[in-house]
Amino acid sequence: MRTGNIDSTSTNADTPADPVIAAVRLHDVHRVHGKGDNQVAALRGVSIGLRRGTFTAIMGPSGSGKSTFLQCAAGLDTPTSGTVEIDGLDLSGMSETELTKLRRDRVGFVFQAFNLLPALTVEENIALPYRLAGRRADRARIAEMIDRVGLAERRNHLPSELSGGQQQRVAIARALVTAPAVIFADEPTGALDTQTTLEVLQLLRESVRTGQTIVMVTHDPVAASYADVVLFLGDGAFVAELRHPTAEKIVECVTHLGTRETRRRATGVAH
Repeated sequence: MRTGNIDSTSTNADTPADPVIAAVRLHDVHRVHGKGDNQVAALRGVSIGLRRGTFTAIMGPSGSGKSTFLQCAAGLDTPTSGTVEIDGLDLSGMSETELTKLRRDRVGFVFQAFNLLPALTVEENIALPYRLAGRRADRARIAEMIDRVGLAERRNHLPSELSGGQQQRVAIARALVTAPAVIFADEPTGALDTQTTLEVLQLLRESVRTGQTIVMVTHDPVAASYADVVLFLGDGAFVAELRHPTAEKIVECVTHLGTRETRRRATGVAH
């Protein structure tokens, strides 16, 4: 485990001079909520580059900035200062229309809530990104994704006819079908039982092996252990990273950081 400030030169072997290789890059990103005496700094000077074809897990205690990081990195929220790039494109100054197009074409999302349209079949839900983009659906690609997530026999079923794990597989297939630059996953296994969680994580891991980039926010050490690297947030900044993680090492790191953070809060001294 390494601790201290983490920047794009130290995470996933990326460098600022190599923009082509980064799927996501943040440089000196600050995000402040509220005004005046009510200001809260959710992100404090985050600089990081996440390489293509990697699986990164983001962890940290409640209020550490995980959700804000994901929203800024995915172009769902605008930083107070600093820059965000997705697939080499700087989001600064983009209009809402341009951001919507970028998210639609280059970003996939998987959430704890499956967000499937109840009146659409498995196949139709997976094809939805094409429909929203006004593009002709790639039937071969859709069939490939249905097979990859193991739902070939349920392609014509509605979400209500599927288990929670099957619905999440549909959501993952929908996120992957247009081969976006990066998939952002926010607690994707939070609503699943243990066995289904492992199946979904294995599916995400396999997607990385085929070249996909995944950034996952999670509180679950087992889920995080499927990543290539775990990054730990504390008070709006990355404070540690763990490569080749195991659930046991993650728990140890969380405990260590939690103890240090508790001591810092109690004494008012930064460690």
